[in-house]
Amino acid sequence: MTTRTPEETVTAAEPLRALLWDALLAGDEYAAADVLFAALDDGLSAEEALLDVIGPVQAEVGLGWAANRLSVVQEHAATAMNDRIIAALAHRSPPPGEGRGRIAVACVEGEWHALPARLLAETLRLRGWRVDFLGAQAPTPHLIAHLHQTGPDLVALSSSVPTRLPTAHAAITACQAAGVPVLAGGAAFGADGRYARLLGADGWAPDARSAADVAAGGLGVPSGAVLHEPADDLPHLADQEYTLVSRGRTRLVRETVDGLDDRFPAMRGYTERQRERTAEDIAHIVDFLATALYVDDDALFTSFLVWTAGILEARGVPARSLTPALELLGEPLRDFPRATRLLRRGGAALTGG
Repeated sequence: MTTRTPEETVTAAEPLRALLWDALLAGDEYAAADVLFAALDDGLSAEEALLDVIGPVQAEVGLGWAANRLSVVQEHAATAMNDRIIAALAHRSPPPGEGRGRIAVACVEGEWHALPARLLAETLRLRGWRVDFLGAQAPTPHLIAHLHQTGPDLVALSSSVPTRLPTAHAAITACQAAGVPVLAGGAAFGADGRYARLLGADGWAPDARSAADVAAGGLGVPSGAVLHEPADDLPHLADQEYTLVSRGRTRLVRETVDGLDDRFPAMRGYTERQRERTAEDIAHIVDFLATALYVDDDALFTSFLVWTAGILEARGVPARSLTPALELLGEPLRDFPRATRLLRRGGAALTGG
């Protein structure tokens, strides 16, 4: 097979992405698989099929949901079809080689978005690694038990949702204490890997292809081989704001939702289901507030609020409803200087101030 330049790969992949997108929207898994299998027969490599066709299409599926062009059911169905197509492609590829090494690929505990990790696992297999793909939501104690049983060369830890960063931190330090270096990846760790570095990961990669390249170069001895506490890496946690906000989550959500009846009168006419969705939105805000306190990064919180405003507007819900919610959250947190700062800057981001 002739090796393609990056430009040639893009040119070859674009029409395939369009065909795969159409098949997924039609709910036709067989047609979707045929698109990829025919391309493989025509010379597309399995890695290109995974990373230049399926990966970008899956990203478009997520954007379609965010813009309210796809329903949750359509998004889930498309993701499930892509996952099964990846499995079918894996069985069409030759078995992995011997001697390159062993890698455990896992999603952080609480992280259910497994497809990015699956793409990495299959890419690593294609490049000759023995891969243990542990799937979504791998509990940290079970992950550590697996490391002791199998002795991999490294752990590739994936997370898409930033609110999993505190859990990711615990997993990183535990893996390193077990003597296994950690390669972090996924949107949760930031577009530039800032949170991977902050939490002490031994390496970071922005995508599956880059991660496979990093793995090939090796990560050496884990940087955190001695078990230590999160506060050792993040001294700002000593103020206890993260702990108090995360532990008070249920009360903060309840009091904020109750207070919105007066601050946002339109809510009085909400159905029970609309009130439940509002409570879910408030819970996400509290979770991101707590996570921003954990990593001490205002941008994590403000960018989430701006994203949420776009999601609400796409669904016909006025984004201005977020402002009184932030004000209500600020009342019980008035003695928390970092939380107060985050809420103030979040409100300014929503208003463009």
